[in-house]
Amino acid sequence: QVVLVESGGGSVQAGGSLRLSCAGFGYTYDCMGWFRQAPGKEREGVAVIYTGNSTVYVDSVKDRFTISQDIAKNTVDLRMTSLKPEDTAMYYCTATGRLPCRLDPSTMSYWGRGTQVTVSS
Repeated sequence: QVVLVESGGGSVQAGGSLRLSCAGFGYTYDCMGWFRQAPGKEREGVAVIYTGNSTVYVDSVKDRFTISQDIAKNTVDLRMTSLKPEDTAMYYCTATGRLPCRLDPSTMSYWGRGTQVTVSS
């Protein structure tokens, strides 16, 4: 059984920082990442990582968010800094055993339950 378990998230004021973590069980993932979905909006790719150090970020989080992966532990973290109210969303850990690794939800195979991030102004 494939399971992705997220932790972290919460509420923070604009300009603050948060760290999301995700542990994968039941499979070794070539590609892991984070997507987010705000109320009334489509799910959006935030960052993905593959082969341990190749990354792709959505433009709106570049230079603010950092994704990292520990292949041996099958974990992926998202360090978020300089948070903005528009970053408020449910954040989902995602993974797939297939490449290429893209910011496209249709390419991902497995999803966590999500963790809420709320940024107040």
